[in-house]
Amino acid sequence: MAISDPSTIPKRVREIQARIREAESRHRRAPGSVALLAVSKGHGAEAIRAAAGAGLTRFGESYLQEALAKRARLTDLDAEWHFIGPIQSNKTREIAAGFDWVHGVDRVKVARRLNDQRAAVLPPLQVCVQINLSGEAGRSGVAPGDLGDLTALVRTLPRLRLRGLMGIPARVTGLAAQRRALRPLREAFDALNLAGFALDTLSMGMTGDLEAAVAEGATLVRIGTGVFGPRG
Repeated sequence: MAISDPSTIPKRVREIQARIREAESRHRRAPGSVALLAVSKGHGAEAIRAAAGAGLTRFGESYLQEALAKRARLTDLDAEWHFIGPIQSNKTREIAAGFDWVHGVDRVKVARRLNDQRAAVLPPLQVCVQINLSGEAGRSGVAPGDLGDLTALVRTLPRLRLRGLMGIPARVTGLAAQRRALRPLREAFDALNLAGFALDTLSMGMTGDLEAAVAEGATLVRIGTGVFGPRG
């Protein structure tokens, strides 16, 4: 696990928030329409505490046991926890119990297990369906052609609430190329809303392409390095 210097985190948070606000203005997005999810995987509990002290409330984790151990040390924080990594079927019970959001639903089996294992005393689990934007075999995400069936199924499950879509494009450089890589996700989001899904969350964009993501309509950007520094 990386040893972040917590004293540097407030400055990093201010810089990332300034980039988001500037991109909103440049691309004619409403002020405050893009939220920041701090990707804290690989960083310790004290780094998360420093980010919370700088005003952040949303934290994204990909490694289940690491995340649960950190949460146990941060029970006093008023935080919203997002699971953003690939989901193994044998981990769905702990994910359903330990997180507020899941960004990587890409299979019917996983959706059903999360629904069945989400306790009735908890609010519904907030869900984004992940699309495989690159089409590469072995990458997480539902194929675009299967998206309609999966989102329709998720919408029927009572312990899940379908909020939107998530995707990780192939890495490219330059604003125009980054926008092209992200555009299919935004187009899928728009198409589902035209079909009546009423989605409100488009989870895309990271430290290196957040401006392109804002330009293409992201409502939530997932920022790790820009907030916490390199993981080493």
